[in-house]
Amino acid sequence: MGSTADFRNGLVLEIDGVLWQITYFQHVKPGKGGAFVRTKLKNVHTGAVVERTYRAGEKVVEVRLERRPVTFSYTDGVLFHFMDVQTFEMIPISSEVIGAGQLRYLKENMDCEGLVHNDRVIAVDLPFFVELEVVETDPGVRGDTAQGGTKPAKLETGAVVQVPLFIEEGDVLKVDRREDKYLTRVTG
Repeated sequence: MGSTADFRNGLVLEIDGVLWQITYFQHVKPGKGGAFVRTKLKNVHTGAVVERTYRAGEKVVEVRLERRPVTFSYTDGVLFHFMDVQTFEMIPISSEVIGAGQLRYLKENMDCEGLVHNDRVIAVDLPFFVELEVVETDPGVRGDTAQGGTKPAKLETGAVVQVPLFIEEGDVLKVDRREDKYLTRVTG
């Protein structure tokens, strides 16, 4: 058991037998009435998102999920198949559960983390920082800007991020997938 004081992004709650992950929360203290917590919850199995409000201090059922290394193998067009590194078992997961934000950065043989509940992988988290190759970008022209400018670059997975003008096709970049943000050039 926990309470609304324990809320943090990524925390998993059990509500009516269903697992929900907190993706956003905000403590609100109105001028009149009691404080409350506004949340956005994502269904761990289906990926559906709902908004729910809790009274401050309300008790909730907190679920501890184990993290286990998994590797992305392939997609069959409908499901994404991950291999459990410990058991070598193939785990099919739908795109809704993975989330569109993460899918933009998923590539074959990528090491990820599987969230395990009752000895079963139920969701997957990609690493926060990924290294991907630039497959398409406009050439940067020196002198285009007075202060360092940026341009869009399409990565090998289809994601598009803003990069400095000196980045060229074929460069491998380190990107923060949570913010769609270029961090540094790894090779090029």
